[in-house]
Amino acid sequence: FLELVLSDEATRRESTSAHRRAREAGLDPAMRLDTFDDTAAITYDRQVFHELLSLRFLDNAANALIMGTVGTGKTFIPTALGHPAVRRRRSVRFERADHLLKRLKAARLDNSHDTEMRKLLRTDLLILDDFCLQPMDAADTADIYQLIVERHRTAATITTSNREPVEWLALMADGLLAQSAIDRLQSAAYELVLD
Repeated sequence: FLELVLSDEATRRESTSAHRRAREAGLDPAMRLDTFDDTAAITYDRQVFHELLSLRFLDNAANALIMGTVGTGKTFIPTALGHPAVRRRRSVRFERADHLLKRLKAARLDNSHDTEMRKLLRTDLLILDDFCLQPMDAADTADIYQLIVERHRTAATITTSNREPVEWLALMADGLLAQSAIDRLQSAAYELVLD
């Protein structure tokens, strides 16, 4: 009986801790793998999808690019992958790309930019949602370059976008930094296209 009580308490504490960490990571609690409808009229490479579900890409510090049109699950899938990563006690951070870049600009003004960047670089799984939907200025491009280059092969990044990586180049202010960042992001990435 005592063993059952202790086991129940340990499970409850772990569940509470996982919910708290998921909330701090910015993960939507409704977007979980057990609520994913894989019978929907969306086509995708199931082999790549199952590889991502295994979370081996996280252990190998690989990236994932998830691309598709509006309403295909680009935000749902990485959020759903974040929940089991949190349960495995990995640090996760979900960021909408435009909000992140605005916050980094503001951080330059109050001298907290380096602190913000260190937090992003230390995160085991960084999810950048809606990447490159709008043009980036020089500061945004430099921040993205630094994030991608310093996380390359040391931490996993999931990027979602309505655009293909080749289109990102035209939206970034510095073509050389953009090409270098995108090459690194793609070189160690699983690509999942949702139609």
